[in-house]
Amino acid sequence: MPRFYFHLFNDVTTIDEEGQELSDNDAARIRAVKEARELMGETLRQGRIDLSHHIAVRNDRDELVFDLKFGDAVQIRP
Repeated sequence: MPRFYFHLFNDVTTIDEEGQELSDNDAARIRAVKEARELMGETLRQGRIDLSHHIAVRNDRDELVFDLKFGDAVQIRP
């Protein structure tokens, strides 16, 4: 099973050294969206949100699989 690394770039950069085994890129995207939403929920409770924060997902060959901006993890309506 492939291993994916979820590097977080928000107020502080956090490099994922362990990674997580997931079935495929789609499973990694689902995991990244869930994590982004949880992190946004935490900062929203503090009264702020930054949709430009992002999670860079890399594979075990250190290749960028995708870069998920927090703004792409939610639907914003007026």
